[in-house]
Amino acid sequence: MTAQTPLLTATGLQMHFPIRTGFVFKRHTAAVRAVDGIDLSIGAGQAFGLVGESGCGKSTTGRMLARLLEPTAGSIVYDGRDITHRTRRELTPIRSQIQMIFQDPYSSLNPRQTVGAIISAPMEINGIKPPGGRHNRVRELLETVGLNPEHFNRFPHEFSGGQRQRIGVARALALQPRLIIADEPVSALDVSIQAQVVNLLQRLQRELGIAFVFIAHDLAVVRHFSERVAVMYLGKIVEVADRADLYGRPHHPYTQALLSSVPEADPDSARHRERIRLTGDVPSPIDPPSGCRFRTRCWKAQAICAEQEPPLVQLGAATDGHRAACHFPEPRQVLAREFAAAP
Repeated sequence: MTAQTPLLTATGLQMHFPIRTGFVFKRHTAAVRAVDGIDLSIGAGQAFGLVGESGCGKSTTGRMLARLLEPTAGSIVYDGRDITHRTRRELTPIRSQIQMIFQDPYSSLNPRQTVGAIISAPMEINGIKPPGGRHNRVRELLETVGLNPEHFNRFPHEFSGGQRQRIGVARALALQPRLIIADEPVSALDVSIQAQVVNLLQRLQRELGIAFVFIAHDLAVVRHFSERVAVMYLGKIVEVADRADLYGRPHHPYTQALLSSVPEADPDSARHRERIRLTGDVPSPIDPPSGCRFRTRCWKAQAICAEQEPPLVQLGAATDGHRAACHFPEPRQVLAREFAAAP
């Protein structure tokens, strides 16, 4: 795969939410380490997937990249400019280029506004007057996402969940962004509708050249959409690679366990994957384990895993940027064809 020009890079990114105790003085006694030092690089026009179980910090990462949350530490560089600690006024022109699609298509739309007002709001806030007027631009966007332009004056409650998510997509496209953060955009939808929305996003990414950060926990959907995939566990990225390599030969034990948990397409087939069953609960992000955070559930854990945190390093002579954070990385063959089917 050819190298892509970095559009956005994140270095040492952290997000710690303080825990305060006391009725009057509310002392800072601890912190939820939702994201605890991650590095990301997203190419221009690239579809980048971010996967992991619930509570690993995926959505928090997405909100920091969109600058909806102020990082505790680290830096975010967009198109060569550091946007980490900028004022609201300084972020205004950048926000038009980085948009977000939220997980819940019901709560992310204002029930008191019409579809036309919802989609045209970003243009009004940024003082943009497109050729032909905002009304015509909204109708074009509705048609682009597969909705009837005549629905301009309808309210969100008159649409289904899939249609509402299409409205959210149209709103994200209103300012012609270069990067869209899609935070689990299909997890709240029926299975029959998920494929339609994913295919819509994939078409927009291909035709408009928009870079996507696709956040999800459905491994098959992520493989279908993303060119490159990063796996998160307890606030850390444990493995990142091109999708074919990650799904075909995962090296980190956690990635291997995730892939082994996906139901087989043909249970009666003679070739069966060995299911890896993880023991124990996910540790608390308030007090994560020392060293490797996955060691308390890992079957490979040794003394060094508790003493030293494994860095996210490139594996051997790999030229595709396959990196893993493990003291004992070992490839595990996976039947990649099992993830090839579109959702």
